Amino acid sequence: MVPTSYYIILSAALFAIGVLGVLIRRNALVVFMSVELMLNAANLVLVAFARERLSIDGQVLVFFVITVAAAEVAVGLALLVAIFRTKHTADVDEVSTLRG
Repeated sequence: MVPTSYYIILSAALFAIGVLGVLIRRNALVVFMSVELMLNAANLVLVAFARERLSIDGQVLVFFVITVAAAEVAVGLALLVAIFRTKHTADVDEVSTLRG
């Protein structure tokens, strides 16, 4: 059986990679993927602690987080496609000015 501390370390590493992706990368699609990586890191910790406590509460919460993440991806990609059609770029710095 794998100790819970290994899951926490893996989750911290995934979350750090996600934060670096949001802060360093300028492509909007990569930023969305980094946010999803951070959400999945949080889900990993929730499931690890739920397994340690022999409770299903953490896994139910993970289900809701995954649902919200799917909705966020759908709305974010729709916005990205709409902005890409007008600006012809996915660069976050260039898209930050939403004036015509």
